[in-house]
Amino acid sequence: MHNQAVLVVEDEENLLEALRYNLEREGYQVHTAQDGVTGLELARQVRPELVLLDVMLPRLDGMEVCRLLRRETDTPILMLTAKGEEIDRVVGLELGADDYVTKPFSMRELLARVRAMLRRSRKQGDGAAPPNRVLRAGDLELDVTGHTARLRNEVLDLKPREFELLALLMEHRGRAFTRDNILERLWGHDYIGDPRTVDVHIRWLREKIEPDPGHPSRIITIRGVGYRFEG
Repeated sequence: MHNQAVLVVEDEENLLEALRYNLEREGYQVHTAQDGVTGLELARQVRPELVLLDVMLPRLDGMEVCRLLRRETDTPILMLTAKGEEIDRVVGLELGADDYVTKPFSMRELLARVRAMLRRSRKQGDGAAPPNRVLRAGDLELDVTGHTARLRNEVLDLKPREFELLALLMEHRGRAFTRDNILERLWGHDYIGDPRTVDVHIRWLREKIEPDPGHPSRIITIRGVGYRFEG
């Protein structure tokens, strides 16, 4: 039995009950809400290990709930969208969603995504402490053991995945990584979401560490390949 808390925020009652039934049958503790405001309140109270979040919700839409949650927590967020439009998926990733599924979806596929996301989250939380090391590139310093980053001696507010991505690139300075390389190392080989999530995290990092994010000099785009760190 998983005994992990999952919050489902979905206003379509039949789908909500189907998700509750299948998740509980898998052994998860399921909490539900049918509007964005209640979902946000429950997320803050319950602190679930995963949030399944519909895009179209009454009172407060899923995109706004995602944005607010991501400011407060790194809990994995799986967006549920009925539109199937490119812009919805991109905006969801921009706001910090970890993955998405488009309705109608297979319950088997959704459960596989849930298991994969929770497995990755658990591995990140239970990993052994890395050896003591500090990575430096000019006025940028990354203390891997202390999990802190500084730019010109000012502490940077990096999300866990941003920190891991920066550490990977800095530790292999001069090496080009493809998006697939990065996804496999940081998201896990079983990640089946959108590879553009790497681009989103790269842009977030550039906004925090580059003197001119529009013309990056540290995290370089290698056209047709991926990204490389230069310091």
